[in-house]
Amino acid sequence: MKLDTQLLADVTAFLNIEADMLDNKEYLQWLDLWLESGLYIVPVEHNATDYANTLNVAYDDDEMRKLRIERLTSGDAISTQLGEKTVRTMSRFRILDDIDGFVRVRCAYSLYENNKNGLRIYPANLQFKLVRDGGSFKIAEKIVKVMKSSEHLTTVNYLF
Repeated sequence: MKLDTQLLADVTAFLNIEADMLDNKEYLQWLDLWLESGLYIVPVEHNATDYANTLNVAYDDDEMRKLRIERLTSGDAISTQLGEKTVRTMSRFRILDDIDGFVRVRCAYSLYENNKNGLRIYPANLQFKLVRDGGSFKIAEKIVKVMKSSEHLTTVNYLF
């Protein structure tokens, strides 16, 4: 297996920017990272492959992503008024394939949340399908397989 270190570096840089935008609540800029046809998926069952026909914590198309951002930024929902701080870390980036302009990548991920109840950690495996866009990428699909996703995710008021 030949490793394309430049592609790995470019993908890693793009995904680090995405995580930084979410940590800093740059939601409108985050929306610009997506293809209009892109899907943001947080499945309940990690072995599922047909996400459209299985239970998900989130299955957001463009309209749902925009509505979620509107809710997060409006201040109308009680859960959005607490202003939790988050830190996202990613590691173990692996390019799965690079076919017809689409790059699929998987990585390890942890979201740390500091709120009034203390520090909570949500480890996950992320899988992205990225499309080349000039010198960067757009997100065609983001799948977040949160450990213990079948348990109740209390007061989750942010994007993974």
